[in-house]
Order: sequence, then C-alpha cells, then structure tokens
Amino acid sequence: MDRKLQNMEPSSTEGGADETLLKNHPPSLPHKVILKHGQELEEEQEELAEHQPLEQEDLNFERWKRRPLPERTLHQKIVDIKTYLWNAETKEFMGRSGKSWSLILLFYTALYVFLAAMFGGCMFCLMWSISPYHPTFNDRVMPPGMTMSPHLEGHEIAFNASDRKSWKKYAKSMDEYLRPYNDGAQEKKNIRCTQDRYFMQDDLEESTERKACQFKRSWLGDCSGLQDPHYGYSQGRPCVLLRMNRILGYLPGQGKPINVTCGVKKGPPEALGEIQFFPKSIFDLKYYPYYGKLRHVNYSAPVVAVRFASVQYDTHIQVQCKLNGKGIINDSPTDRYLGSVTFSLDVGA
Repeated sequence: MDRKLQNMEPSSTEGGADETLLKNHPPSLPHKVILKHGQELEEEQEELAEHQPLEQEDLNFERWKRRPLPERTLHQKIVDIKTYLWNAETKEFMGRSGKSWSLILLFYTALYVFLAAMFGGCMFCLMWSISPYHPTFNDRVMPPGMTMSPHLEGHEIAFNASDRKSWKKYAKSMDEYLRPYNDGAQEKKNIRCTQDRYFMQDDLEESTERKACQFKRSWLGDCSGLQDPHYGYSQGRPCVLLRMNRILGYLPGQGKPINVTCGVKKGPPEALGEIQFFPKSIFDLKYYPYYGKLRHVNYSAPVVAVRFASVQYDTHIQVQCKLNGKGIINDSPTDRYLGSVTFSLDVGA
C-alpha cells in the first residue's frame, strides 16, 4: 500500500524539472507569443488581400461618382445673393466686415496716393531738366524732307480740264493751304526782310519771341489763286506747291540757297513740257533758322509754286521734284520723302 502511494507521488526529480520549466517560461509568455503570431497572420492576410483581384462591385465606378447637387430654386438663389450682399447675422457686406473694408480702402488709398506722388515727381524732374524751346540733345539733324499741295488722294493728280468737278477739289485744297499767306495777314504779323543771309536771333533771351519774315501769297504769281482762282486746272496747266519741312535750328545749304528741280521719273520726258517756278526756284536763306512754335509764333515757311504750263494731255507720267544743295539727300532708297516728292500727273482735255 505504501509502495502504491509512493508510486503515485511525483518524483522529486520530475517536480524539480517542472518548476524549472515554469521559472524559465512564465505563464504570460505563451499568451504574448500567440498574439504576436496572430498579428503576423493578420498582416499576411492583408497583404494577400491587396493582391487579390477586385470584385465586380468594386469595378462599378458609377457608384463612386459625385452625386449632383439638387437644383436650387430661383427664390433660394435670390436669398443667397441677398445674404452675400448683406449678412445680418455676421454684419458683413459682400463677405467682409466693416473693419476689413476699411483696411482695404485705406491700403489702396495709400497705394494710389504713393503712385500718383511718384509719377508727379518723375514728371516734375523731367520737365525741370528739359527746355520747352529747343531739344536737350541735338547731335544729329536729318536733312529736310519735302511736302506738296494738293495732297488729297495720295500723290496723284488726275483731272479733265473741261470737267469742273474733277479739279474743283484741287483748287479748294490750294486755297486752304495758302490762306495763312494772305498779304494782309503777312503785313500784320511779320516783317519785311531784304537780306540774303540767315536771319539769326540767337542773341535774344531763350523765351523771347522771334520775328519772322513775310512771305506773301501775291508773290506766287499765276499760282497764287489771286489772278486765276482755279490755279490753272481749268486750262490744263496745273500748279502744285512745294514746301521744305521745318527743322528747329537747321541752316540749309551751308550758306547757299537750296534750289528745286522737277522732272519726269516715269513716262515720256517730253510729256511734261515747260515748267515755271514762283516766286523763284529757291528757298531764300532769310527764312532760316526756325526757332520753334513757342518762339517763332508767326513763322511762315517759304513756298515754291510749280506750274506745268504745257503738259501733254491724256498721258500718265510720274513727276519728281527734288531739293538740291549742300547737305541735302534726295535719293534715299528707304525714305522717298527725304529731299524729294514724287507724284503722278494725268491731265485730260
């Protein structure tokens, strides 16, 4: 009996081994190991799920689209606009409070006042540094060009001497062009000059008004419009007026007058016939230099009138009139008005 009980009791060696095992492996440790393995298992399942093909429901993209907002009524829109203009709850006008609007107005007022002051200062410095009477820098003065009258439909004069309507516009243009040269106006405003040299007035003060020499309309003879108010157009003997462009301070010809010549550029040379110049074919030196509009108030630029006394009828020709003299350029390939003017002439019976 005692032997059986002895056999039933656990041996001290086995018990010691169990105790040692329990000491080395606490009861909580197996639980943590299980949790750790469970997490790893879940992570592996998630990774597998990522690589699994999508279901048919997941491929239905229509259900992921944003649902349209319900259409707002006109009354709701009006209410929203009124709320935007004035929100009674927040005391805001157009989405901003009174303080915000005050700061914005203050900022832009200061900004534009600063810009206006800066612009005004720049303009003041600019006007202070330049003279209103002459250019500050005048290193290079281009040679003058030449203009003509009548100049209505480009540089083309075409009419029939027997048809008043065809040339009346040319005579009217000449009248308007020569109105400032009327004898009465010239005697009242300008002085009579007799010298054949430049009319220099540089010794006067900068702001002093300069005197101008007379150029009377009556000096143009048959092209003045006084004896013949039609300027020869009714007779098939038309007149044109030529004037050299004004350049401030320019002394043309280097002491010698600039003369004018006219000839046929395209067409039969004999078709142009006799050419007459009034009062002369030169620009007198006494009308130069020109001192500008502020000082040369009554200045009248000299004019050379050209009359084609025996032009051939029903012949289309191109006429070129040139300035000739020292320092003059009349054959520029890029500027056809530099030192010359070209126009077409077609006179019919």
